[in-house]
Amino acid sequence: MSWSKPGDRDGRRAYHHGNLREALIRAALDLIAQKGPAGFTFADAARWAGVSSAAPYRHFRDREALLADVARRGFELFEAALSRAWDDGRPDPYRAFESVGRAYLAFARGEPAYYSAMFEAGIPLDADAGLRDAAGRAFEVLRHASETLCTRVPPDKRPPALMMSLHIWALSHGVASLFARGDSGRRPLPMAPEELLEAGVLIYLRGLGLIAEPHKPEN
Repeated sequence: MSWSKPGDRDGRRAYHHGNLREALIRAALDLIAQKGPAGFTFADAARWAGVSSAAPYRHFRDREALLADVARRGFELFEAALSRAWDDGRPDPYRAFESVGRAYLAFARGEPAYYSAMFEAGIPLDADAGLRDAAGRAFEVLRHASETLCTRVPPDKRPPALMMSLHIWALSHGVASLFARGDSGRRPLPMAPEELLEAGVLIYLRGLGLIAEPHKPEN
């Protein structure tokens, strides 16, 4: 993702409007896409936005605060994408759960700069209340989906929904980070990342007893 206009000098975006905060956010996204979340300074973001090195302090106390705001926005977009995919469990919880997994990978592929800011910038969630709340709301979509699936088995055999949602999150994040990125961090894979994730989730859910084993014909 690049926010620079073609022909901008050194790739920088000239600042010609009154929304300085948005200009800095866009500069940060562009720099993350090109150099990673640790590859630029606060002054670099200012230069990329076409403003003085002192201008960013009108909105952000430092580089970490700028990255926290980028990550917060990323989690808000992420939550919206996962919620649309879950769609209140329609047409049925299992297929909706598959849709959530595909949406997870699609976000990592389509918004690599946001994804990197969210998970690789090293910003502590507790350092920014807005970031913490946005990240929590995104995770709650996955937790709610897990809780819905768990109700399909008897209470005495029901796995803890929190444990399940954390396991599925870790699996989804691993596949997304290694194989479904839209940047140079992507690894080659002899199948679609969606197929890999769906197979992993299927094996996991069968292990928990949430999906029946396929019927084996008698000899």
